[in-house]
Amino acid sequence: MPRIELITEKSQIPEERHAEYDEIVGVLGRVGGPFGILMYSPGLAEMVCKTGAHVRLKSELTMVERELAVLSVCREKDAAYEWSSHVDVARKAGMREEAIDAMRSRGDVAKLEPDERDVITYTRQLLRNNRVEQDVFDALVQRHDVRWLVELTATIGQYQYIAAINNAFGMEARPDGEQLPVP
Repeated sequence: MPRIELITEKSQIPEERHAEYDEIVGVLGRVGGPFGILMYSPGLAEMVCKTGAHVRLKSELTMVERELAVLSVCREKDAAYEWSSHVDVARKAGMREEAIDAMRSRGDVAKLEPDERDVITYTRQLLRNNRVEQDVFDALVQRHDVRWLVELTATIGQYQYIAAINNAFGMEARPDGEQLPVP
């Protein structure tokens, strides 16, 4: 149960903020999840939504690459709400169960496909150490390019931000969604 009442209906905000609400609905189809929290700060939900839309819709990352980053962040941040929302998206995009299992269990990634291994490792290093080792960085740039790596890093940052909002305000995983083991 969230720690606060979520703002999910236009009637919960003043009329001068209805355009912001409509903008989010136009992108996401509804105001829910972390946006129900972000709506408490005028303008913030709209800006986060625009940034999220950019990393989702204008990035060179494939859906599987993006979801590798998202699920890696979810695991590192114990972000149960986002995990339950994204694990099915990842599967539908074609993510291998071996990669999902490695992230869920915080397991060894050495036997995964090179991109799976390196995206998970990159995310883990960035979030655990605030740095990425040169060999991991170089491997991803060589297989992709600098723009791709910038967009991967931005995706990690975006979902770390969302994880912080969801975790701080007590957003819980959907009861019918896959549950992430959290401490």
